[in-house]
Amino acid sequence: MAPKKRNPNGAGSIWQRKDGRYEARVYVPQPDDTRKRKTVYGATWEECDTKRQELVLRDRQGIPTPTRSAKLSEWLPYWLEEFVRNDRKKTTYAKYETHVRRYLIPHIGSKRLETLGAADVRRLLTTVTAQASTATAKESHRVLRSALTAACREELVSRNVVMLVPAPRVQPRELKPWDLEQTVAFLEAARNDPLYAAFVLAAALGLRRGETLGLRWSDIDFERRTLTVRNQLQRVQKELYADSTKNRRTRVIPVPLMCVAPLRWQRLRQAAQRLAAGGAWHGSDYVFTTRTGRPNEPRNLSRSFERIAEEAKLPRIRLHDVRHGCATLLFAAGVPARVVMEILGHSQIAVTMNIYTHVSDENRREAMGHMDRLLKRRK
Repeated sequence: MAPKKRNPNGAGSIWQRKDGRYEARVYVPQPDDTRKRKTVYGATWEECDTKRQELVLRDRQGIPTPTRSAKLSEWLPYWLEEFVRNDRKKTTYAKYETHVRRYLIPHIGSKRLETLGAADVRRLLTTVTAQASTATAKESHRVLRSALTAACREELVSRNVVMLVPAPRVQPRELKPWDLEQTVAFLEAARNDPLYAAFVLAAALGLRRGETLGLRWSDIDFERRTLTVRNQLQRVQKELYADSTKNRRTRVIPVPLMCVAPLRWQRLRQAAQRLAAGGAWHGSDYVFTTRTGRPNEPRNLSRSFERIAEEAKLPRIRLHDVRHGCATLLFAAGVPARVVMEILGHSQIAVTMNIYTHVSDENRREAMGHMDRLLKRRK
Protein backbone atom coordinates (compact mmCIF):
# COMPACT_ATOMS: atom_id res chain seq x y z
CA MET A 1 0.00 0.00 0.00
CA ALA A 2 1.40 3.39 -1.00
CA PRO A 3 2.38 5.65 1.88
CA LYS A 4 0.04 8.49 2.74
CA LYS A 5 1.41 11.82 1.69
CA ARG A 6 0.13 15.25 2.56
CA ASN A 7 0.09 17.96 -0.10
CA PRO A 8 0.22 21.68 0.64
CA ASN A 9 -3.00 23.68 0.62
CA GLY A 10 -4.36 24.16 -2.90
CA ALA A 11 -2.36 21.22 -4.27
CA GLY A 12 -5.22 18.75 -4.00
CA SER A 13 -5.37 15.36 -2.33
CA ILE A 14 -5.09 11.69 -3.35
CA TRP A 15 -6.83 8.62 -1.99
CA GLN A 16 -7.48 5.05 -3.01
CA ARG A 17 -10.95 4.08 -4.21
CA LYS A 18 -12.79 0.86 -3.43
CA ASP A 19 -12.08 -0.42 -6.94
CA GLY A 20 -8.32 -0.17 -6.30
CA ARG A 21 -7.66 2.91 -8.45
CA TYR A 22 -6.39 6.21 -7.06
CA GLU A 23 -8.30 9.46 -7.28
CA ALA A 24 -7.14 13.08 -6.91
CA ARG A 25 -9.11 16.31 -6.81
CA VAL A 26 -7.69 19.79 -7.38
CA TYR A 27 -9.39 23.18 -7.62
CA VAL A 28 -8.49 24.66 -11.00
CA PRO A 29 -9.35 27.94 -12.83
CA GLN A 30 -12.12 27.95 -15.43
CA PRO A 31 -12.33 29.96 -18.67
CA ASP A 32 -14.98 32.19 -17.01
CA ASP A 33 -12.55 33.13 -14.16
CA THR A 34 -14.24 30.87 -11.59
CA ARG A 35 -12.63 27.88 -9.84
CA LYS A 36 -13.99 24.36 -9.83
CA ARG A 37 -12.81 21.00 -8.60
CA LYS A 38 -11.25 18.73 -11.22
CA THR A 39 -10.97 14.96 -10.66
CA VAL A 40 -8.27 12.73 -12.17
CA TYR A 41 -7.64 9.00 -11.79
CA GLY A 42 -4.66 6.63 -11.95
CA ALA A 43 -3.99 2.92 -11.66
CA THR A 44 -1.17 3.68 -9.20
CA TRP A 45 -0.53 6.41 -6.67
CA GLU A 46 2.40 7.69 -8.74
CA GLU A 47 0.32 7.90 -11.94
CA CYS A 48 -2.45 9.75 -10.16
CA ASP A 49 0.05 12.10 -8.50
CA THR A 50 1.62 12.94 -11.87
CA LYS A 51 -1.78 14.00 -13.20
CA ARG A 52 -2.41 16.00 -10.03
CA GLN A 53 0.89 17.84 -10.40
CA GLU A 54 0.04 18.74 -14.01
CA LEU A 55 -3.20 20.35 -12.82
CA VAL A 56 -1.40 22.26 -10.08
CA LEU A 57 1.22 23.49 -12.58
CA ARG A 58 -1.47 24.73 -14.99
CA ASP A 59 -3.13 26.50 -12.06
CA ARG A 60 0.09 28.29 -11.11
CA GLN A 61 0.63 29.33 -14.73
CA GLY A 62 -2.90 30.72 -14.92
CA ILE A 63 -4.00 28.27 -17.62
CA PRO A 64 -7.72 27.39 -17.43
CA THR A 65 -8.58 23.70 -17.11
CA PRO A 66 -12.30 23.16 -17.74
CA THR A 67 -13.87 20.51 -15.51
CA ARG A 68 -15.93 19.60 -18.53
CA SER A 69 -15.52 20.28 -22.24
CA ALA A 70 -16.53 23.90 -22.78
CA LYS A 71 -19.25 24.79 -25.24
CA LEU A 72 -18.23 26.85 -28.24
CA SER A 73 -20.55 29.57 -26.94
CA GLU A 74 -18.25 29.72 -23.89
CA TRP A 75 -14.89 29.22 -25.56
CA LEU A 76 -15.27 31.61 -28.54
CA PRO A 77 -15.94 34.80 -26.48
CA TYR A 78 -13.09 33.83 -24.11
CA TRP A 79 -10.77 33.28 -27.09
CA LEU A 80 -11.69 36.68 -28.53
CA GLU A 81 -10.89 38.49 -25.30
CA GLU A 82 -7.77 36.59 -24.24
CA PHE A 83 -6.13 35.69 -27.55
CA VAL A 84 -7.33 38.18 -30.16
CA ARG A 85 -8.13 41.54 -28.59
CA ASN A 86 -4.60 42.38 -27.42
CA ASP A 87 -2.58 40.50 -30.05
CA ARG A 88 -4.34 41.48 -33.27
CA LYS A 89 -5.37 44.74 -34.89
CA LYS A 90 -8.71 46.24 -33.92
CA THR A 91 -9.98 45.66 -37.44
CA THR A 92 -9.15 41.96 -37.12
CA TYR A 93 -10.82 41.72 -33.73
CA ALA A 94 -13.95 43.45 -35.07
CA LYS A 95 -14.11 41.08 -38.04
CA TYR A 96 -13.63 37.98 -35.87
CA GLU A 97 -16.19 39.20 -33.33
CA THR A 98 -18.76 39.69 -36.08
CA HIS A 99 -18.32 36.14 -37.36
CA VAL A 100 -18.47 34.70 -33.84
CA ARG A 101 -21.63 36.66 -32.98
CA ARG A 102 -23.51 36.32 -36.27
CA TYR A 103 -22.57 32.87 -37.53
CA LEU A 104 -20.52 30.63 -35.23
CA ILE A 105 -22.40 30.91 -31.94
CA PRO A 106 -25.90 30.87 -33.48
CA HIS A 107 -25.19 27.72 -35.52
CA ILE A 108 -22.70 25.63 -33.49
CA GLY A 109 -22.52 27.44 -30.14
CA SER A 110 -24.28 24.59 -28.32
CA LYS A 111 -21.59 22.10 -29.41
CA ARG A 112 -18.81 21.23 -26.98
CA LEU A 113 -15.18 21.46 -28.04
CA GLU A 114 -14.57 17.71 -27.74
CA THR A 115 -17.78 16.70 -29.54
CA LEU A 116 -17.55 19.10 -32.50
CA GLY A 117 -17.11 16.99 -35.61
CA ALA A 118 -16.21 17.52 -39.25
CA ALA A 119 -19.87 17.05 -40.22
CA ASP A 120 -20.84 19.93 -37.93
CA VAL A 121 -18.29 22.18 -39.63
CA ARG A 122 -19.53 21.22 -43.09
CA ARG A 123 -23.13 21.99 -42.10
CA LEU A 124 -21.99 25.33 -40.69
CA LEU A 125 -20.30 26.29 -43.96
CA THR A 126 -23.35 25.28 -45.99
CA THR A 127 -25.64 27.33 -43.74
CA VAL A 128 -23.43 30.43 -43.77
CA THR A 129 -23.07 30.23 -47.55
CA ALA A 130 -26.86 30.18 -47.92
CA GLN A 131 -27.31 32.92 -45.31
CA ALA A 132 -24.56 35.26 -46.57
CA SER A 133 -22.07 34.23 -49.25
CA THR A 134 -19.26 31.81 -50.04
CA ALA A 135 -16.69 34.46 -49.11
CA THR A 136 -18.34 34.91 -45.70
CA ALA A 137 -18.36 31.14 -45.16
CA LYS A 138 -14.67 31.00 -46.02
CA GLU A 139 -13.93 33.72 -43.47
CA SER A 140 -15.99 31.92 -40.81
CA HIS A 141 -13.96 28.80 -41.55
CA ARG A 142 -10.76 30.79 -40.95
CA VAL A 143 -12.04 32.26 -37.67
CA LEU A 144 -13.19 28.88 -36.31
CA ARG A 145 -9.91 27.24 -37.34
CA SER A 146 -7.93 29.90 -35.49
CA ALA A 147 -10.11 29.55 -32.37
CA LEU A 148 -9.70 25.77 -32.27
CA THR A 149 -5.96 26.04 -32.90
CA ALA A 150 -5.76 28.08 -29.71
CA ALA A 151 -7.86 25.44 -27.93
CA CYS A 152 -5.38 22.78 -29.07
CA ARG A 153 -2.47 24.80 -27.70
CA GLU A 154 -4.31 25.07 -24.39
CA GLU A 155 -4.75 21.28 -24.49
CA LEU A 156 -8.54 21.62 -24.33
CA VAL A 157 -8.95 19.44 -27.42
CA SER A 158 -6.64 16.89 -28.98
CA ARG A 159 -7.20 17.90 -32.61
CA ASN A 160 -8.57 20.72 -34.73
CA VAL A 161 -11.47 19.25 -36.69
CA VAL A 162 -11.73 22.34 -38.88
CA MET A 163 -8.45 21.28 -40.50
CA LEU A 164 -10.27 18.21 -41.80
CA VAL A 165 -12.80 20.32 -43.74
CA PRO A 166 -11.52 22.34 -46.71
CA ALA A 167 -12.58 25.98 -46.85
CA PRO A 168 -15.10 26.93 -49.56
CA ARG A 169 -13.63 28.06 -52.84
CA VAL A 170 -14.40 31.67 -53.64
CA GLN A 171 -14.58 32.85 -57.23
CA PRO A 172 -12.20 35.81 -57.43
CA ARG A 173 -13.92 39.09 -58.20
CA GLU A 174 -13.02 40.30 -61.66
CA LEU A 175 -11.01 43.50 -61.34
CA LYS A 176 -11.67 46.22 -63.90
CA PRO A 177 -9.69 49.26 -62.79
CA TRP A 178 -9.69 52.41 -64.88
CA ASP A 179 -7.23 52.69 -67.71
CA LEU A 180 -4.87 55.63 -68.08
CA GLU A 181 -7.34 57.87 -69.91
CA GLN A 182 -10.10 57.22 -67.37
CA THR A 183 -7.76 57.88 -64.44
CA VAL A 184 -6.68 61.20 -65.97
CA ALA A 185 -10.33 62.09 -66.63
CA PHE A 186 -11.18 61.47 -62.98
CA LEU A 187 -8.31 63.61 -61.70
CA GLU A 188 -9.39 66.43 -64.02
CA ALA A 189 -12.94 66.18 -62.66
CA ALA A 190 -11.67 66.17 -59.07
CA ARG A 191 -9.35 69.15 -59.47
CA ASN A 192 -11.61 71.56 -57.55
CA ASP A 193 -12.55 69.10 -54.83
CA PRO A 194 -11.15 69.71 -51.30
CA LEU A 195 -9.77 66.14 -51.33
CA TYR A 196 -8.09 66.44 -54.72
CA ALA A 197 -4.61 65.88 -53.27
CA ALA A 198 -5.79 62.66 -51.61
CA PHE A 199 -7.04 61.32 -54.94
CA VAL A 200 -3.76 62.22 -56.63
CA LEU A 201 -1.83 60.26 -53.99
CA ALA A 202 -4.15 57.27 -54.40
CA ALA A 203 -3.73 57.26 -58.18
CA ALA A 204 0.01 58.00 -58.34
CA LEU A 205 1.29 56.15 -55.26
CA GLY A 206 -1.37 53.49 -54.72
CA LEU A 207 -1.94 54.47 -51.09
CA ARG A 208 -4.70 52.68 -49.22
CA ARG A 209 -7.60 54.81 -48.00
CA GLY A 210 -6.52 54.60 -44.38
CA GLU A 211 -2.90 55.35 -45.29
CA THR A 212 -3.93 58.46 -47.21
CA LEU A 213 -5.99 59.84 -44.32
CA GLY A 214 -3.35 58.81 -41.76
CA LEU A 215 -0.67 60.81 -43.54
CA ARG A 216 0.93 63.61 -41.47
CA TRP A 217 2.89 66.63 -42.63
CA SER A 218 5.89 65.31 -40.72
CA ASP A 219 5.80 62.28 -43.05
CA ILE A 220 6.40 64.46 -46.15
CA ASP A 221 9.84 65.75 -47.10
CA PHE A 222 9.37 68.32 -49.86
CA GLU A 223 13.11 68.91 -50.29
CA ARG A 224 13.94 65.26 -50.88
CA ARG A 225 10.52 64.61 -52.45
CA THR A 226 9.78 61.56 -50.32
CA LEU A 227 6.72 60.41 -48.43
CA THR A 228 6.85 58.00 -45.47
CA VAL A 229 3.87 55.71 -44.92
CA ARG A 230 3.83 54.67 -41.29
CA ASN A 231 0.22 55.05 -40.11
CA GLN A 232 -3.34 54.58 -41.22
CA LEU A 233 -6.61 56.04 -39.97
CA GLN A 234 -9.40 53.53 -39.31
CA ARG A 235 -12.92 53.58 -37.96
CA VAL A 236 -13.86 50.37 -36.16
CA GLN A 237 -16.86 49.87 -33.88
CA LYS A 238 -17.67 53.61 -33.68
CA GLU A 239 -14.05 54.54 -32.93
CA LEU A 240 -11.81 56.58 -35.23
CA TYR A 241 -8.19 55.84 -34.37
CA ALA A 242 -4.65 55.86 -35.76
CA ASP A 243 -3.07 52.46 -36.35
CA SER A 244 0.07 51.04 -37.88
CA THR A 245 0.02 50.03 -41.54
CA LYS A 246 -1.65 46.82 -42.64
CA ASN A 247 1.54 44.76 -42.39
CA ARG A 248 2.98 46.94 -39.57
CA ARG A 249 5.85 48.04 -41.82
CA THR A 250 6.97 51.57 -42.65
CA ARG A 251 7.86 52.39 -46.26
CA VAL A 252 9.39 55.43 -47.92
CA ILE A 253 8.10 56.35 -51.38
CA PRO A 254 9.66 58.87 -53.80
CA VAL A 255 7.03 61.51 -54.66
CA PRO A 256 6.51 62.27 -58.36
CA LEU A 257 6.32 65.91 -59.39
CA MET A 258 2.59 65.66 -60.13
CA CYS A 259 1.97 65.16 -56.38
CA VAL A 260 4.03 68.10 -55.12
CA ALA A 261 1.79 70.96 -56.27
CA PRO A 262 -1.46 69.41 -54.92
CA LEU A 263 0.21 68.79 -51.55
CA ARG A 264 1.49 72.36 -51.35
CA TRP A 265 -2.00 73.60 -52.28
CA GLN A 266 -3.46 71.40 -49.54
CA ARG A 267 -1.09 72.89 -46.98
CA LEU A 268 -2.07 76.46 -47.96
CA ARG A 269 -5.74 75.56 -47.89
CA GLN A 270 -5.43 73.99 -44.44
CA ALA A 271 -3.59 77.05 -43.12
CA ALA A 272 -6.48 79.26 -44.28
CA GLN A 273 -8.97 76.97 -42.58
CA ARG A 274 -6.95 77.08 -39.34
CA LEU A 275 -7.00 80.87 -39.42
CA ALA A 276 -10.75 80.98 -40.10
CA ALA A 277 -11.55 78.45 -37.33
CA GLY A 278 -9.55 80.32 -34.68
CA GLY A 279 -10.05 78.80 -31.24
CA ALA A 280 -12.33 76.09 -32.65
CA TRP A 281 -9.40 74.51 -34.50
CA HIS A 282 -8.40 71.03 -33.27
CA GLY A 283 -4.64 70.96 -33.64
CA SER A 284 -3.23 67.92 -35.42
CA ASP A 285 -0.52 67.15 -37.94
CA TYR A 286 -2.80 65.31 -40.36
CA VAL A 287 -2.57 66.36 -44.01
CA PHE A 288 -6.28 65.87 -44.65
CA THR A 289 -8.64 67.35 -42.07
CA THR A 290 -12.08 68.89 -41.78
CA ARG A 291 -12.71 72.63 -41.58
CA THR A 292 -12.04 72.51 -37.84
CA GLY A 293 -8.89 70.39 -38.01
CA ARG A 294 -10.44 67.04 -37.12
CA PRO A 295 -9.27 63.93 -39.02
CA ASN A 296 -11.35 63.08 -42.08
CA GLU A 297 -13.70 60.12 -41.95
CA PRO A 298 -12.65 57.23 -44.24
CA ARG A 299 -16.20 56.83 -45.50
CA ASN A 300 -16.38 60.49 -46.50
CA LEU A 301 -13.35 60.06 -48.74
CA SER A 302 -15.07 57.15 -50.48
CA ARG A 303 -18.31 59.13 -50.85
CA SER A 304 -16.49 62.03 -52.50
CA PHE A 305 -14.71 59.62 -54.83
CA GLU A 306 -17.97 57.94 -55.88
CA ARG A 307 -19.72 61.29 -56.42
CA ILE A 308 -16.97 62.70 -58.64
CA ALA A 309 -16.73 59.48 -60.68
CA GLU A 310 -20.48 59.49 -61.25
CA GLU A 311 -20.49 63.14 -62.31
CA ALA A 312 -17.65 62.40 -64.74
CA LYS A 313 -19.67 59.46 -66.14
CA LEU A 314 -16.85 57.03 -65.48
CA PRO A 315 -17.32 53.26 -64.89
CA ARG A 316 -18.22 52.61 -61.28
CA ILE A 317 -15.33 51.21 -59.24
CA ARG A 318 -14.25 51.28 -55.60
CA LEU A 319 -11.71 53.75 -54.30
CA HIS A 320 -9.49 50.76 -53.51
CA ASP A 321 -9.58 49.81 -57.21
CA VAL A 322 -7.60 52.97 -57.96
CA ARG A 323 -4.78 51.24 -56.07
CA HIS A 324 -5.13 48.29 -58.44
CA GLY A 325 -4.97 50.67 -61.38
CA CYS A 326 -1.79 52.24 -60.00
CA ALA A 327 -0.11 48.84 -59.93
CA THR A 328 -1.24 48.12 -63.49
CA LEU A 329 0.13 51.45 -64.75
CA LEU A 330 3.45 50.84 -63.01
CA PHE A 331 3.78 47.43 -64.64
CA ALA A 332 2.82 48.88 -68.03
CA ALA A 333 5.62 51.43 -67.59
CA GLY A 334 8.09 48.57 -67.12
CA VAL A 335 8.64 48.98 -63.37
CA PRO A 336 10.04 45.71 -61.89
CA ALA A 337 7.65 43.66 -59.75
CA ARG A 338 9.85 43.98 -56.64
CA VAL A 339 9.77 47.78 -56.88
CA VAL A 340 5.98 47.78 -57.34
CA MET A 341 5.68 45.57 -54.26
CA GLU A 342 7.69 48.03 -52.17
CA ILE A 343 5.71 51.04 -53.41
CA LEU A 344 2.36 49.42 -52.64
CA GLY A 345 3.54 48.02 -49.31
CA HIS A 346 2.81 44.32 -49.87
CA SER A 347 4.37 41.73 -47.61
CA GLN A 348 4.67 39.16 -50.41
CA ILE A 349 5.35 39.61 -54.10
CA ALA A 350 2.67 37.01 -54.91
CA VAL A 351 0.04 39.50 -53.76
CA THR A 352 1.40 42.08 -56.18
CA MET A 353 1.48 39.65 -59.09
CA ASN A 354 -1.80 37.80 -58.52
CA ILE A 355 -4.20 40.44 -57.25
CA TYR A 356 -3.10 43.98 -57.95
CA THR A 357 -2.22 43.77 -61.63
CA HIS A 358 -4.76 43.88 -64.43
CA VAL A 359 -3.76 43.07 -67.99
CA SER A 360 -5.52 45.44 -70.36
CA ASP A 361 -6.73 44.61 -73.84
CA GLU A 362 -3.97 46.81 -75.25
CA ASN A 363 -1.33 44.79 -73.38
CA ARG A 364 -2.75 41.50 -74.65
CA ARG A 365 -2.99 42.79 -78.21
CA GLU A 366 0.62 44.03 -78.07
CA ALA A 367 1.79 40.66 -76.74
CA MET A 368 0.08 38.76 -79.55
CA GLY A 369 1.52 41.24 -82.03
CA HIS A 370 4.95 40.02 -80.98
CA MET A 371 3.85 36.44 -81.78
CA ASP A 372 2.67 37.65 -85.18
CA ARG A 373 6.10 38.96 -85.97
CA LEU A 374 7.93 35.94 -84.57
CA LEU A 375 5.87 33.12 -86.03
CA LYS A 376 4.61 34.42 -89.34
CA ARG A 377 5.80 32.46 -92.38
CA ARG A 378 8.71 34.02 -94.10
CA LYS A 379 8.63 34.18 -97.88
